[in-house]
Amino acid sequence: MPPNRRTSRAGLRSPDPAQVAGAAHADDAERPSKSQRKRESHALQALGEQLVELRDDVLLRLPLDEDLVEAIRFARTIRSHEGRRRQLQLVGKLMRHADGEAIRRALAAETRELRTATAVMHAAEKWRERILADDRVLANWFGEFPDTRGSIEALVPRARSEMSAGAAGRAYRELFRKLRDRLERQADEARAGADAQARAARS
Repeated sequence: MPPNRRTSRAGLRSPDPAQVAGAAHADDAERPSKSQRKRESHALQALGEQLVELRDDVLLRLPLDEDLVEAIRFARTIRSHEGRRRQLQLVGKLMRHADGEAIRRALAAETRELRTATAVMHAAEKWRERILADDRVLANWFGEFPDTRGSIEALVPRARSEMSAGAAGRAYRELFRKLRDRLERQADEARAGADAQARAARS
């Protein structure tokens, strides 16, 4: 019987060309295309430019390498258009080695924290205004937050006296801080409860 053309002299089968082509195609499919790599590079460049606009305290809470942090800080100091453009390009280059998804997640969390803090501040201001104008609102507050009676009840008449005298003084400011602190605690408790529910749903 003539030897099989797909078998070598040593008796080993040669690789099936179809299988080789299929494996190569699978490898190509797993590797990002040139256009995809370009899009990711542009996205990281844009993310890096966004980081330049952040406050330093926010920047330092993000998962960034020290070299990237320093490049971002230096970009803030540059006033010339061309110099800033070159520095932003360096930031974009360093961003290619960063975990873009981790940075985006951390930034989203920071944004949520900022929105919550802003909402709490506005709510505390509204509560203070309404409490000083109406004892029924103060009673509603104590109904919702009975643990604050000892720290807030004595501040209200003093803050009202300050407002009657035409000057917002220490009691007026302290009342805002007490209201804000309690609302912040409520927001933290709500967030912790939501996180616990999300973890339970995933498990």
